Amino acid sequence: MRAAAEKEPAAEPAPFPWEEVLHVGLHLLRLEPNTFWAMTPREFFIMAGGLRPGRSAPGRDELTRLMGAFPDVLG
Repeated sequence: MRAAAEKEPAAEPAPFPWEEVLHVGLHLLRLEPNTFWAMTPREFFIMAGGLRPGRSAPGRDELTRLMGAFPDVLG
């Protein structure tokens, strides 16, 4: 058992996801390379939909309606 004073070693940070960011910027958003590289991370985040409100889970009434429309089929 470790003593309470001992700390866990710090985890290495994950590498930056360049492949995904380049794909979103150059392929999905169809940005020109000079526009992409001139953007700040915040601008990219906003253009990639980072400020879009999250979807909430359905309420009890909606869930009941969906369960009636799409019942589980056994067998």
